[in-house]
Amino acid sequence: MKEIYKDIKILIIGDSCKDIFIYGNVPRLAPEGPIPVFNPLHSKENNGMASNVYENIKAIGAKPFLITQDETIVKTRYVDDRTNSLLLRVDTNDKASRINKSILNNIKNNIFDGISYDAIVISDYCKGFLTEEDIDEISKNNYNIFLDTKKVLGDWCKYVSYIKINQVEYEKTKHTIAKLGIYDQLIITKSNDGCQHKNKKYPVEDVNVKDVSGAGDTFMSGLVTEMVRVENIDIAINFAQECATKVVQKLGVCTI
Repeated sequence: MKEIYKDIKILIIGDSCKDIFIYGNVPRLAPEGPIPVFNPLHSKENNGMASNVYENIKAIGAKPFLITQDETIVKTRYVDDRTNSLLLRVDTNDKASRINKSILNNIKNNIFDGISYDAIVISDYCKGFLTEEDIDEISKNNYNIFLDTKKVLGDWCKYVSYIKINQVEYEKTKHTIAKLGIYDQLIITKSNDGCQHKNKKYPVEDVNVKDVSGAGDTFMSGLVTEMVRVENIDIAINFAQECATKVVQKLGVCTI
């Protein structure tokens, strides 16, 4: 299957992190207060956020290139090994330096450092690497842009081809969407209810969900690679959902 994607080149721009999952048991509560005593048993470490998009696109078989920050953001999750319940998340060094202006100026017409890319993914987790102005500049100077952002949507995203947004994020920004005229650009993911695009609903297979961490990154990876390949949004969305369905059945942040 990877062979059909091998000539596709995707440029990814955004904040990255290191995802660490520490699994353990909770035999008792602490005598000092009503908090669990955590006994670590094993751990798992993966690249997260924009780096997770990179890893998933690579796993699908396409050729990704990542532009991200120098700092290392770390998300450490402590998970009950028996129930897979999240007990605590600790975020370390949770800020990124803004993208270098010279790099930004070198991304034109989907060409960066002399390499032409079929599409650009903006993976914006609002850690400071990309401002609204940066996203606006990228989308104005390039084409076939796929955006995943935690920001409230505004004029700066109107030149983007597709915007992946989950239901919670949609509720926070829906008051801005009508006046922007960008509803047709939205792909609204709704967890086990599938997703929606242009009022069309795309159901998803009912599976045993173990962990949704990073599933949105996997969805975006499947969406952009398949859209480049077939140029059909219905097929691309269904493929993206198939990819995301695979990773939610695994523990932690995973590639397909």
